[in-house]
Amino acid sequence: MNATPVTAGAANPVPLTATYRLQMRPDAFTFADAVDLVDYLAALGVSHLYLSPVLTAADGSTHGYDVVDPSTVSGGLGGRSGLVALAGAARARGMGLIVDIVPNHVGVADARQNLWWWDALRHGSESAYADFFDFDTAADNGADGKVALPVLASGDDVHECTVDRSGTEPMLAYYDKRFPIAPGTDSGTATEIHDRQSYRLVPWDSGLIGYRRFFTVSDLAAVRVEDPAVFDAVHAQVASWISDDLIDGVRVDHPDGLADPSGYLQRLRDLIGPDRWLVIEKILAEGEPLDATLPVDGTTGYDALNELAAVFVDPRGESELSALSRTFTGADGDAEWVQTQEHLLGRQVLEAGLAAELHRLVRTILRSTGNTAGTDTVLTETPLTETMVRDAVIAVVSQVPVYRADYAPLSTLLPRIVGRVGGSDTALEPALEVLVQALSTDPESAARFGQVCGAATAKAVEDCLFYRAARLISLQEVGGTPGRFGLDPSEFHLTWAQRARSWPRTMTTLSTHDTKRSEDVRARIGVLSQVPRLWADCVTEWETVAPSPDPAIGAFLWQTLFGVWPVDGVVTDSLRTRLRDYLRKALRENGTRTSWTEVDDDFEGAVLAWLDTVCDGPCGAGMSEFVAGLEPHWSSDALGQKLLQLLGPGIPDIYQGTELWSDSLVDPDNRRPVDYVERRRLLDAGEVPAKFAVVRAALRLRREKPASFVGGAYVPLRACGPAAHHVLAYGRGPHADEVDVVAVVSRHTVSLGAQGWSGTVLDLPPGDWIDLLTERTFSGRVRFDNLFAELPVAALSRVRPSAPIA
Repeated sequence: MNATPVTAGAANPVPLTATYRLQMRPDAFTFADAVDLVDYLAALGVSHLYLSPVLTAADGSTHGYDVVDPSTVSGGLGGRSGLVALAGAARARGMGLIVDIVPNHVGVADARQNLWWWDALRHGSESAYADFFDFDTAADNGADGKVALPVLASGDDVHECTVDRSGTEPMLAYYDKRFPIAPGTDSGTATEIHDRQSYRLVPWDSGLIGYRRFFTVSDLAAVRVEDPAVFDAVHAQVASWISDDLIDGVRVDHPDGLADPSGYLQRLRDLIGPDRWLVIEKILAEGEPLDATLPVDGTTGYDALNELAAVFVDPRGESELSALSRTFTGADGDAEWVQTQEHLLGRQVLEAGLAAELHRLVRTILRSTGNTAGTDTVLTETPLTETMVRDAVIAVVSQVPVYRADYAPLSTLLPRIVGRVGGSDTALEPALEVLVQALSTDPESAARFGQVCGAATAKAVEDCLFYRAARLISLQEVGGTPGRFGLDPSEFHLTWAQRARSWPRTMTTLSTHDTKRSEDVRARIGVLSQVPRLWADCVTEWETVAPSPDPAIGAFLWQTLFGVWPVDGVVTDSLRTRLRDYLRKALRENGTRTSWTEVDDDFEGAVLAWLDTVCDGPCGAGMSEFVAGLEPHWSSDALGQKLLQLLGPGIPDIYQGTELWSDSLVDPDNRRPVDYVERRRLLDAGEVPAKFAVVRAALRLRREKPASFVGGAYVPLRACGPAAHHVLAYGRGPHADEVDVVAVVSRHTVSLGAQGWSGTVLDLPPGDWIDLLTERTFSGRVRFDNLFAELPVAALSRVRPSAPIA
């Protein structure tokens, strides 16, 4: 791992003002491509390149989260030397690097590609890597104490396997999959050889899984980074990046999946040092604070994303959109319904997709409390069965409204839930007592409980409910609260002022590699809250002309089509293909008519045929007219949320390509290569798209006045006049009485009507101000019909302070 150290780093850190997320792909975007982009990003105003995972991932991976060798940098991206070259190019431009790391799991889809996994399977408990993985080899695991690998097709057994002797070592073969054979066990039939191994091949739907996974993804096996030796091995490359000053910080993927998130983050902080940036992909529920005891700079920004989405939603549209949802889905989609569905789906996920994890948790609880008898047998003098303990765990976990309840600020949450569950079903009290005993005295039970909670929440809410609810799908984002319709400006301002004080270096974002839809699609859909009756009339008419195969799903898909529909009305072959791919994924995540495990080809075919009917018929023409008619309003909201994010508290991230309009949907659609030729051309162009102008001006302003942002003040500004509630404005500066940046945006513009901005004004802080988007100057009391004469947003920078008071 020897490399020429890059100067700067922790000893001379690059000021962190804004990041730009790059999706590294061996087939499309390598370190060399990133080097070629450094000058563009520097000119745009970015301070740090933010890279998706760069360690060696599975062959063909387009995202890098399925790392197969944490000890090496991906050769397909350019290897260690390519990363060094990129760091050098960035430093030469006064920029730095942030890298996304994946401590929770590694890829095991092809066992041969992961040497740790291969060795652990081959040598069993004698392997040097046996303790690297969270294997379940207890005698009562359902696989006779062996590691169950759910790789066989439904109904198949090991008799389908053969022995592959074509290479340097014999391997068990199941179609294109290969598995190791322990030394000295290579004799007899494939079945006889299989039975001598430390693992057992089982059907994918057997309910047997011999290792902790990432959620329900069997191709991703968890690693035990709570073990210091495993931590060191998993972070060997990261440690070398630190020692050679290649990077300025890390983003940590899914810390809630770890056995001990707090302990892990402290160890990571010790590794990277006190000053490098450390942000975590922590999904916060409504009202959940980030644990201030964690040694981190903040989250990866979903909290800010959802606040920005909600503050542009018009609460006056709630009743109409609730009624429309009720007509097509049978439910209002309000907070009560959302909460009920969360609990119901949580139970379903635990009983189905996470059944193996639940079973392991229950067995751990029983062992830790001295109750080791088999299923449905009496375990104590009280008539308590394993099934009752399982039911108690399901009842509690399905009520947990956060990913994990074991962070310091949530210390009273779980006791209240246990009390509520026991009070509603007294028959569960004996089982709850066993659960409480285990959580109070056994660290393993507590850790597995937290891990199951996080997986259940993610699978039930983000990966299912958010594809079913259909009142206003722009609110159905990672960490979102669709049952709450909109966000009051006063709450918004106070939340952002607190962020400026408490988490000044947290990341903020509007789009990520995991968002359900891009920021601009989300902003456009949010405008439906301003025209609920018009939207209801259109959807009702379109459903008459081209009825969707399932009205409840149709209510969701009509909004999706509105969000991505081209302004010129031309649905290209490329867009149609993207929509077809999205529909398949959305339908299977929805899970009511088809799913990943039980595909209904006929239903999916009917929906795809419906899509063609919409695109090619009168409904498509109606959609084009609808989109074009609302263009001033959704473009206003898209610009507004972008400006608020970029000049707001925290470190803003720009997801690749979103300096221009983005019509991306969920992955893999949002990981498509970006056209940087066009973006380079716009850098010095006189006439540029408004969004590009906002991004360029805001990023450069942050770089020019860093003291006004990170650690600076956030000052809400109030407009006056009949249209004041259509304005959001705030000031930034080194201190509250030293504001030198002002962001002003418009919202709910549909209802401005003929009156417009007449009589509505904003008193600017003292001094002369220039709008960096239009180069017009202002001072004192400003009329909005003048301020917004060219654009519905303004990025004001003070050019001359007020004269000192005599």
